[in-house]
Amino acid sequence: MAATKRLCTSRSHNSYCENGYRITNLCSKKEYTKNVESLLDISAKVVAENIPFQRIEQQYDRIPEPVQNRIVYWSFPRNERDICMYSSYAHSVKDSCESQKLPFYQGIKLLEGGAVGNVLQIGFHLSGTVTEAANPLFSEPEKPIKVSISFDRCKITSVKCGCGNKDIFWCQHVVALSLYRIRKASVVELRVPISETLLQMNREQLQKFAQYLISEHHTEVLPTAQTIADEILQAKSEINLLPGAPDPTAGASVDDDNSWHLDEEQVQEQVRSFLSQGVYLHASNQLNSMFAKVREMLRARDSNGARMLTLITEQFLADPRLSVWKTQGTSMSDKCRQLWDELGALWVCVVLNPNSTILEKQHWHVLLEQWSMNGLCPLEDADSRQMPDVPLTRDLLLADAHSSFHQVPRPRPRTVFHRSLEASQLTWDNEHLQNILHDTYTKEGDAGHCQDQFDNNGLPLWHEHIPTSCARVDALKSHGYTRKALRLAVTIVRTMQAEQLINLERKKTQSGSSRSSSSRSTRSPPPSNAEGWVGHPLDPIGVLFDTLLEACTDDGRGGENSSHSSSRYHHIPLPSNTDNTESYLTLAMEVALIGLGQQRVMPPGLYAQEKSCKQEEKLLSKIQSITPDTKILSVITKQANLLLEGGPHSGFGVGIHHESYPMHTFARYLFSTLLSNEIDLAFKIGIRAMRLPVLENTEELNNEEGGGNIGSAILSRFPRWFVLSRIESQQCELASTLLAAAKGDTSRLRGVLECAQRHIHSSSQLFKLAQDAFKIATPSDAPKHQATLDVAFELGLQVMRMTLMTLNWRRREMVRWLVTCATEVGVKALISIMQNWFQYFAPIEATSTVASTIMSPATTMQLKLSYQQMEEVASCARKLALQCANKDPQNCALCSLTLCEKDTIAFETAYQIVIDAAAHVMNSSQLFTIARYMEHRAYPTRAYTLALLAMKNLQLAYNQDTHPAINDIHWACALSHSLGKNELTRMIPLLVENVQCATVLSDILRRCTLTAPGMASHDGKRRVIKPLSYDKPPLRQLMDATMYAYINTTHSKLTHISPRHYGDFIEFLSKARETFLLAQDGHIQFAQLIENMKLVYKGKKKLMYLIKERFGL
Repeated sequence: MAATKRLCTSRSHNSYCENGYRITNLCSKKEYTKNVESLLDISAKVVAENIPFQRIEQQYDRIPEPVQNRIVYWSFPRNERDICMYSSYAHSVKDSCESQKLPFYQGIKLLEGGAVGNVLQIGFHLSGTVTEAANPLFSEPEKPIKVSISFDRCKITSVKCGCGNKDIFWCQHVVALSLYRIRKASVVELRVPISETLLQMNREQLQKFAQYLISEHHTEVLPTAQTIADEILQAKSEINLLPGAPDPTAGASVDDDNSWHLDEEQVQEQVRSFLSQGVYLHASNQLNSMFAKVREMLRARDSNGARMLTLITEQFLADPRLSVWKTQGTSMSDKCRQLWDELGALWVCVVLNPNSTILEKQHWHVLLEQWSMNGLCPLEDADSRQMPDVPLTRDLLLADAHSSFHQVPRPRPRTVFHRSLEASQLTWDNEHLQNILHDTYTKEGDAGHCQDQFDNNGLPLWHEHIPTSCARVDALKSHGYTRKALRLAVTIVRTMQAEQLINLERKKTQSGSSRSSSSRSTRSPPPSNAEGWVGHPLDPIGVLFDTLLEACTDDGRGGENSSHSSSRYHHIPLPSNTDNTESYLTLAMEVALIGLGQQRVMPPGLYAQEKSCKQEEKLLSKIQSITPDTKILSVITKQANLLLEGGPHSGFGVGIHHESYPMHTFARYLFSTLLSNEIDLAFKIGIRAMRLPVLENTEELNNEEGGGNIGSAILSRFPRWFVLSRIESQQCELASTLLAAAKGDTSRLRGVLECAQRHIHSSSQLFKLAQDAFKIATPSDAPKHQATLDVAFELGLQVMRMTLMTLNWRRREMVRWLVTCATEVGVKALISIMQNWFQYFAPIEATSTVASTIMSPATTMQLKLSYQQMEEVASCARKLALQCANKDPQNCALCSLTLCEKDTIAFETAYQIVIDAAAHVMNSSQLFTIARYMEHRAYPTRAYTLALLAMKNLQLAYNQDTHPAINDIHWACALSHSLGKNELTRMIPLLVENVQCATVLSDILRRCTLTAPGMASHDGKRRVIKPLSYDKPPLRQLMDATMYAYINTTHSKLTHISPRHYGDFIEFLSKARETFLLAQDGHIQFAQLIENMKLVYKGKKKLMYLIKERFGL
């Protein structure tokens, strides 16, 4: 920050008026309106902006008054954009409601409302009063606020406002006063520096001046005045040893740093506050706004850009969450990581400033080194904390087992600042680079000196690491060198075009030699590119694209934050270029296509993979905003052909690495754009891009590489594709787009189908594709398309095969959809899936869903089948039902019986299958269900047989009085009773053997005596005319079992009974007594039970009392 005071000594002062005032207006308003400025004003402007006023005073003993006046006049900032930069966010829009709340626009309102007054400029100091309007709502009166501003060399070096607001932005009062001085400079009263006025005074006047000043502000300055007076009176005091005295209005000294006022404490406080808010959206947006402000300052070539970035970085490194994340071994959030990435990228721009001095670079290098050595500094690889040992593990597994790994020192991890450190070593001294930046080459010029530096047309090339050269472009653009950045960007794109053609020729040569010699290795080739351009931390393709696109906009200041409306972009021809088809817009499109089509390996970590996907989507959205006119279509066609033939350098090449980043989303854009003009090329691109090598080339390590099965298994998991589900979804979208476009061409439709079946390995995505094909084939406003419908059906069959032996929560939906699709295809498809059901369905699916749906009346009506077709379908369904019942009787028996109802032989066969499986496969619940079905279908004898089998498989304990099978037991006994005494006689022994629950047996006993047995006999004969007796078979056995069950249950309950259950136990005994009394000697047995209880449980006196009270025993 520039100093506001410097020592001023005595000098000639005869250029001032008698009262010491400078003349505020040497020229009239009429003269100011002239188009041509005077030489004095022209010179004063340059001097005022670049030379400290102290140096002028030191250089010349006497400076004419008009010259001094104009230098001081022109030393105040002249551009309102500078004021806006320090009082609003970057890229703020004036019409926005949020922007109206910013200090800059509030200051404009104050200025236009006449709130600025008492403006006085004394030398290099401006003061004034800004009056805040009254607020009747809160009963606030008008509030005058004093503002003072110091400035030097067209920069405001310090501000002070009485409002007391604390922010990184200047307040609206400072803005209002500054804009008043810029807009109404001619009416501002201009005075000489106060030191010049004091030189006009004699001793008496100076004493009066000092006393009046102290009297006016005695409460504020009196102690300070006394201290200064004491020091002056001491001959050897420090004040007396220095010549002159400080003057805050005389401008800065020669040695002072000339920079705009920036409140460092507020910057630090704001960053600290936003970081403490964590990952909240508002805090993240505010920090991004501060980064944008740094870029704005860099673009204005303001030294505060680097200064503000340094303050932000220091607060980022002081974030307490860094130590927490390191201690816990967890990664930071994505939003926080994005902020760190932007911080690193900004430092690359700062250190690559082409006009920075050696001292500045050294200073930045030292800072970056210190930050990189900080143990809490985030690493360049965002995922390295989660997988710190992955590279070492791979090295250990691939290396020889006898090597001494502990002797190999691990490299120092790269932090987010390492790219900045490397960039700080770069220079701009290369002669060829300088010629490119200044456009000093001509076609006939120096093209012959070095052939590698020029293309065939004599245009310059720049061979450098692409991300590095693009970082130069970003640095040039960030520091306001837009034309130089554009020239270098054009040269880089030309270099990429030339290298693309060289790689194509090299690929053709290699493919010719490879055909002449066979190779036994089947492993995928290594990646041709060391790192991907899309997804790179410095976003090289995005930088080139935005730089070139900005040159095509109406105002030349488009880019990321401008509206990407297609009408804004125009074909601006390149200067000194004879190729009329080439423009900045075509180059922008071409570099985007080259970058997106580059073969690149998927990065290893989650954050890096997400970043690659997002950068690709962002770049695609930008190029989609450009209307594909003839020139753009020509570029796309050319690049599509080059990408198809590009070999391992292209993501569409034939030989690509098995971990290569997929081209699905990019190919979808190319396909949609080329479809109307280059349909064959469009389908070639789409078909080629459908592949997903990471799921297709999964071979293990070759034997010659060593390592056992464990090593191969470990290596096969690296790297993990955390975004695989997104990739597979994009693959499905591409396939769906191709299917929709191939609807009218059967051969293309089959080609897309085969490609999808070969390359889509996700059953969920393949099912989605089948559904999309079905929708395409059956539009609501047009007849169905049979060929596309067949494609949907084939895809559905493949989904069935893929999910048959695996768990999939959508399996039921898939099965139902396939039946719907087969119904639309026709009866042959339905017969086919029923005949080959074992390839696609589980037995339960085949019977309960497939066959049942096909045999439903709704399907029959929809298909409008003939009688012969109906019989054929029914026959297939019955055959399917019997096969499923044999394979899975416990789940398919009931459905099989239902499907075979209308065919006696088939129905009997299905029934026999159930009988055979009852003993060893089916449980009682399944058998009871089928038995009830038989009764419902008027087969009581078969129902009885199944009920007997079910009773054999059933076990009901004494305490299971709420068992779900109780209803089935009652039903089985009622069925036996209704059929006759003999049937009941066969059922009761099974009941007594398998059911020990007294209440269940008691209920059955009573129900069997309500009516005579045999009421449902079909022979029309009544074998028994009266109800059965409890004392005779078959009920006698049931009676004894019931009483025995009550006795056992009673003793079991008494073993663990508590007083709160005494009431329930008495009720239980009451029911037992009712049952006992049904027998002839039941009252005797019940009395014996009570006596036995009294003897065994005599300690439970209260219970025995309750029993005696209830039963009298």
